[in-house]
Amino acid sequence: MKITGITSCYLGPQISPEQFVPEHIFIFIIKGKMNGYDGTKHKKIEPGECCIVRKNRLARYNKQKDQNEFEKIVIVLDQEFLKKYQKKYGVSAAGYFVSDVFILLDSKPAITDFILKQLPAYQIQESMPECTDHIRENFVQLLLAIQPELVNLFFDFGKPGRIDLEAYMQQHYKFNVSLERLAYLTGRSLSAFKRDFKDIFKQTPNRWLVQRRLQEAHFLIEKEKKASNEIYLDLGFEDLSHFSFAFKKHFGYTATTLGQ
Repeated sequence: MKITGITSCYLGPQISPEQFVPEHIFIFIIKGKMNGYDGTKHKKIEPGECCIVRKNRLARYNKQKDQNEFEKIVIVLDQEFLKKYQKKYGVSAAGYFVSDVFILLDSKPAITDFILKQLPAYQIQESMPECTDHIRENFVQLLLAIQPELVNLFFDFGKPGRIDLEAYMQQHYKFNVSLERLAYLTGRSLSAFKRDFKDIFKQTPNRWLVQRRLQEAHFLIEKEKKASNEIYLDLGFEDLSHFSFAFKKHFGYTATTLGQ
């Protein structure tokens, strides 16, 4: 499949670059590849494939360029827009939508046809102009016609419920997000999150997160022969110097010494 005339397009409100997904995001890969990670599973999206990244989840993804190029279509289906759509068309969720964070969609010709005929062609730049709600409405109608069960995803406006905190943290400790986000995603206020966390882990969230990440770093360097600069970002550290300082403080020797 080859798509010409569109290099990159971003429709909808700008979203935060952090690893928390605040709104549903549709991604169609034109050129290059995208690797997604949700805490337990990796998903690779190839050219011509598309997915929805589910809101109220933690996820990160990186791109692999093809001949130094990466081209994509991104359509943000934010809650404000979907509520307007619901009011206009009278649709609503009838049940809970069970899925992974990265929901792979069938790359049917109708989606490609939509991209070719309805989306304006934009040059790759940092700030993309928004497209009209009319085009996003047409796109939602298309997706619901292809996969009707998506109605239970798009029009479920509930907040995350209270879940098993220990299991969630063990799965998501590598994500660099605020405690406020973690509290929200586990269905707690910040104070309840901190209280429950200390009851379970016997220490504060910040201290536990650093120690848990450093334990994993130690394993990767010693057993998997990874270098510090290969792993620090994936383990939730903001920069290499912070990782190196924390590692030495915790273990008493440097990561470089361990890797020798």
